[in-house]
Amino acid sequence: MMALGFLLFRGFMSGATYYFEVRELLVKGSSIYNETVRVNGQVVPGSVQQRAQGTELTFRITDVNGGGENVSIFYKGVVPDSFKVGEDLVAEGHLGADGIFQAHSLMPKCPSRYQPAG
Repeated sequence: MMALGFLLFRGFMSGATYYFEVRELLVKGSSIYNETVRVNGQVVPGSVQQRAQGTELTFRITDVNGGGENVSIFYKGVVPDSFKVGEDLVAEGHLGADGIFQAHSLMPKCPSRYQPAG
């Protein structure tokens, strides 16, 4: 019974993973190199480059509430249909010593889905 409780607790905690804003991620710097984390930001217009028949993507994100700081992201995989320039997204992966965030998952936010109809 305790084992089941432990597994449920771990599942809940992994589902409730905190994400960093861009500024917070940059402040953490080397203390989180190669740790799996999530970062939230807005895709910077003019920064998106797609290669290798659409499966390699590099772009920058900036803090959603401004601030001017940004982080470069590299992603290899199928790009979600809802990925859009100027929109918010959460990227999961790790920050490398080169300052590039190596994402293994992109989770674009779609504001229209979360706003009440009316």
